[in-house]
Amino acid sequence: MTMILTFPPSGLLRAGAAAMAIAALAGCQALQVSDSAVGVLTPYRLEIVQGNVITREQAALIKTGMTRAQVRDVLGSPLLTDPFHADRWDYVFTIRRQGAESQLRRVVALFKGDTLASFDTGGPLPEERQFITSIDIYKISREAPPLELTEAQLKALPVPVRPPPPEPVPPAPQRSYPPLEPRT
Repeated sequence: MTMILTFPPSGLLRAGAAAMAIAALAGCQALQVSDSAVGVLTPYRLEIVQGNVITREQAALIKTGMTRAQVRDVLGSPLLTDPFHADRWDYVFTIRRQGAESQLRRVVALFKGDTLASFDTGGPLPEERQFITSIDIYKISREAPPLELTEAQLKALPVPVRPPPPEPVPPAPQRSYPPLEPRT
């Protein structure tokens, strides 16, 4: 008894291999260039940000005796409010970002009635620029321009030229129309 083995044509074999390679890579969300062979293919990691970012500048604006509305205007709505502890607002901030260190901060505002009794930051808070630097995953040296102009820059600005006021438009002539219905 003889056995005959048959093989598929080479074109079909290549197409099958290409389809398997595409299927294997279909689950990858991101391709990243890395120094090691293991770091070339990495799955996408979801960036999770929860809560309110509270910076040192915002915390400096909070003073005891402020109303709930004033605190909410500066810090935003609290992440946690408890119906059993209505005089306590918890501001919690967490961030998990690929390539940056995870952060967790808790700030507690305690009220007596409608006025702020105490404000606990739980430690030093970062300045706004420090916070932005800490979550910058690209680590590119960026020289951000200042947000306000100096006195010398203000004086160097050209004086705006105001256009002359437009000439008044003459009123439209009054026209007399005949009545639509005959007068009786």
